[in-house]
Amino acid sequence: MTHICRNCKRTFGTELELELHRDTCSAGQLYCDECGDRFTERAATEDGWHYRCPNEDCDGSGIDDDIHKVSDARVAKQ
Repeated sequence: MTHICRNCKRTFGTELELELHRDTCSAGQLYCDECGDRFTERAATEDGWHYRCPNEDCDGSGIDDDIHKVSDARVAKQ
């Protein structure tokens, strides 16, 4: 069975390979509402469940609370 990264569409032979790739996939970057920084999943979590902004001066935490996927962002039109 082929496993596909939903961010960059790369394919992997095993689920483990996909999970390891997902931590460093540049297409899967996150951003923080609190400070505006962008970073990889690997920088934001140690266990894959709890997310916190890696910026030392920021208190942003939680996927979909303060931390969001760049791919989910929408551009506002004025």
